[in-house]
Amino acid sequence: MKELVASLSNQIREAYKIGENTSFSATEKPIHAVLVCGLGGSGIGGKIISQLVKNELRIPFLCINDYELPAWVNENTLIIASSYSGNTEETIAAVKEGSKRGSEIVAITSGGTMEELANQNGWNKFIVPGGEQPRAMLAYSLVQQIYILVRYGLIDGSILTKLAEIPAFLDVDEEATREEAMRIAVAFNGKRPIIYGGNDFEGIVVRWRQQINENAKELVWHHVFPEMTHNELVGWAGGSNNEAPIFLKSSLNHPRTARRWEIAKPILAERTSTILETEAKGDSKLEQDFYLIHLNDWISYFMAEIKQIDAVEVEVISHLKSEMAKMK
Repeated sequence: MKELVASLSNQIREAYKIGENTSFSATEKPIHAVLVCGLGGSGIGGKIISQLVKNELRIPFLCINDYELPAWVNENTLIIASSYSGNTEETIAAVKEGSKRGSEIVAITSGGTMEELANQNGWNKFIVPGGEQPRAMLAYSLVQQIYILVRYGLIDGSILTKLAEIPAFLDVDEEATREEAMRIAVAFNGKRPIIYGGNDFEGIVVRWRQQINENAKELVWHHVFPEMTHNELVGWAGGSNNEAPIFLKSSLNHPRTARRWEIAKPILAERTSTILETEAKGDSKLEQDFYLIHLNDWISYFMAEIKQIDAVEVEVISHLKSEMAKMK
């Protein structure tokens, strides 16, 4: 896992090349909505991208992590089918239903049934390298989703120039990123992490939870501001010193969101002595998203190292899949 975490910038470079070199067939159908279908490490990219482009994309962009499609999905819906393995049963079921409804479908996968369906139906597809844990290959789905939106004319292509600069942006601060990750991992040790961030970073906050779940084998919860201050803040009356909340600060957060965190901190401090903050580096949402993704990859890896456990192992998920395969 260490090598995969360290290779994020190279993954972005390779994903960029895949996006540039993948052949693509345009559609004459007007696209009225975008829907990403995907689970786990294959699905979270949709949430992150939806928030990245929300101020430019002029049609709805939603994500589902399930077998069934919403009733509104039709021939004018662009379905991005994201399944790293190509065999995610929920995504396969949803995409087959979308095909019946005449939706425009594009696949992001390393192979499997998803690639077979794309070939059979003539869907656009972006093929990424296979053989790794999906959560460690997020860069590929993120980059390809950006390319998909550009190729369909839904966002401006200038974002690709900015995307090409991300690897160098990450590399220049790599040592400092690892140091910050270790600081947070040590603070989380023996505590229950609670991940907070601004609403526009909800996809990133969820990614933090997922990575700590799978790599560090820890239960985590998350919430976003300002919504957290309308409910969970009251719940902190039941908090304890076992909890370690962290807020993902950003220069892009609404100023009143930032103020809400400052007001909430002393309330949390009545229950726990461990209150953490980290600042997203970068001037743009694109830079800050990738920085926070990379930072947390290291945090979750270091947490596993501190606990002396295997960050890669996910036997319970393999067991669940094998049991599900028995169901007809």
